[in-house]
Amino acid sequence: MNLIIVGIVAVAILFLLSGIRVVKEYERGVIFRLGRLVGARGPGLFFVIPVLEGMNIVDLRTVTYDVPSQEVVTRDNVTVKVNAVVYYRVVDPEKAVTEVLDFRFATAQIAQTTLRSVIGQAELDEVLSERDQLNVKLQQIIDEATNPWGIKVTAVEIKDVELPKEMQRAMAMQAEAERERRAKVIRADGELQAAKKLREASEILAESKPAMMLRILQTVNEAAGQENTTVVLPIPIEILEYLHRNKD
Repeated sequence: MNLIIVGIVAVAILFLLSGIRVVKEYERGVIFRLGRLVGARGPGLFFVIPVLEGMNIVDLRTVTYDVPSQEVVTRDNVTVKVNAVVYYRVVDPEKAVTEVLDFRFATAQIAQTTLRSVIGQAELDEVLSERDQLNVKLQQIIDEATNPWGIKVTAVEIKDVELPKEMQRAMAMQAEAERERRAKVIRADGELQAAKKLREASEILAESKPAMMLRILQTVNEAAGQENTTVVLPIPIEILEYLHRNKD
């Protein structure tokens, strides 16, 4: 008789111990009683009635989901491969358990389809140069879709855009042509500025004949200092005019 009592007590103790649950600081326990939602509890130590109640543990920490590379055709008919990373967390554990079968899988699928949709509506230049705007747009769309599940999408970042080799070569040629165009414009601006300065200098020298003679002598001096065997000395116009008058 005593053995039966001891056995019953041991079973009762084990039964009670099996109902003890510990929920960590970053977790919440969603409790169901006879199939009905009771609520979310945690963190701390709780007692769940065995058989009558069950508890699902939900992690509230931010989850980083790496979206696999997606092959997408942009609006201007360029095929690219794009991958991204999505940051999200559970803000309502009750909805995360009751509104969707597997919120992680569902969020991953929404992220993939949204990435293909948004990139498909953008042109290649937008994907390459306006990535911040696309990140914001992706975050808003995914967050709106996952909000009924108690999921908050905090950020979406496009990581890499892989272009076809033909497009890479075409963009390289375009960049080279752009650099050549800028170089020609810079050279033309330099020549224009030099021509303006020469015109200003010629106007100043034309106003003073002694200044013109000094400039000629300076040029001759510079040429002689370079160890040239022949020095070409220009004849001033005044001398030619004087010889012409004497001849008449």
